[in-house]
Amino acid sequence: MTVHVGLALPSFVEDPEIPIAVARAAEAAELDGVFVYDHLWRGDPPNRRPALECFALLGAVAAETERVHVGTLVVRASLRPPATLANSLATAQRVSGGRLIAAIGAGDSQSRAETEAFGIEFGSMVDRVNALHDSVRAAAGNGYPVWVGGRAVQVREIVAIADGWNAWGSEPEQFAEQGALVREVSPGATLTWGGLARPLDEGAPALAERLRPYARAGATWVIIGPVDSSNPANAAVLGDVRARMNAPAV
Repeated sequence: MTVHVGLALPSFVEDPEIPIAVARAAEAAELDGVFVYDHLWRGDPPNRRPALECFALLGAVAAETERVHVGTLVVRASLRPPATLANSLATAQRVSGGRLIAAIGAGDSQSRAETEAFGIEFGSMVDRVNALHDSVRAAAGNGYPVWVGGRAVQVREIVAIADGWNAWGSEPEQFAEQGALVREVSPGATLTWGGLARPLDEGAPALAERLRPYARAGATWVIIGPVDSSNPANAAVLGDVRARMNAPAV
């Protein structure tokens, strides 16, 4: 089973050339995907950093690359009406020449301030799950894979109308347990994991070893959010990680 390796781009910067340079490096390193966040800012005052808008950055990255998949990790269903979100994703699919991966989430308590800054009521868990359901239904079946992001039971159940599931930051044992529950709802779902790492500090051999338990638990994608995400040199290390995880067993 091939394990695809992706890279989360630096969204919390002023200069869009920074994530574009990282995306180019990821493509040169033969990574499988680059992903953008969907936030207004990062951190709390006085150290709050602004964020590049999700779809504007996604379109720019799609236009500046040729082979690597481009995706959202995750776009929040509560911020845009389902038809608007589906149209934005369809546009990204056309700009990228068919390389889009759409990961959609419901948002959590950490995103309350951002949601309300948009002038949108944060809503209850039921409200957000209903919005996720409607958005996934609007996006599904349009020629690109749709992943559902989140670990709540109600979120996992929506995978039945999507193509895959993404968990962010869970430990391997937790990922395995949750993945098994996803497979009960959707036996053919793509299982994917994302999380933070320090590729340059850890090195490819150690990072590959740390990620192998996720592959053994069924993950066919691992997406790394480098702590020093603006450094294009992370891409080469992750390219080595990809090669190591897919090397034939000796």
